[in-house]
Amino acid sequence: MRNGGGHVNDEALIRRLLTTPATWAVVGLSANRTRTAYGVAAWMRTALGLRLVPVNPRGEGVFDEPGFRSLAAIPDGEQVAVVDCFVNSRRVGEIVDQAIDERDRLGIGAVWLQLGVVDEAAAARARAAGLVVVMDTCPHIEATRLGIAPA
Repeated sequence: MRNGGGHVNDEALIRRLLTTPATWAVVGLSANRTRTAYGVAAWMRTALGLRLVPVNPRGEGVFDEPGFRSLAAIPDGEQVAVVDCFVNSRRVGEIVDQAIDERDRLGIGAVWLQLGVVDEAAAARARAAGLVVVMDTCPHIEATRLGIAPA
């Protein structure tokens, strides 16, 4: 499935990411229940059974999980399979670069850029560093579309 640029999302990869029990770092997730990140993350936790680590500027915890100010602040020994980016396209490049920097220490294998978040250059850097990339879509939308979980 093609988004607005050159990146093409791989349906098999999306299915694998959404059906593999794992910990996801959700950048932009805070306890603010009015934000889209909160609602989607709550759904991911309940419907997909994912463990979510909140990453936000205040280091605020969510869903009984401690929060962190950055990916670099997540402690050694924590394994994060996916970095889910709920930040705007202008900021996502720095988050992708952090994911690349922390890849080996945290075991990061993928970056997921949420619906409306597009940065072709950041996606290319991530792929060059060995990460898989999903861009410009939402786990809730994809899981529902693929019949993985109910809306």
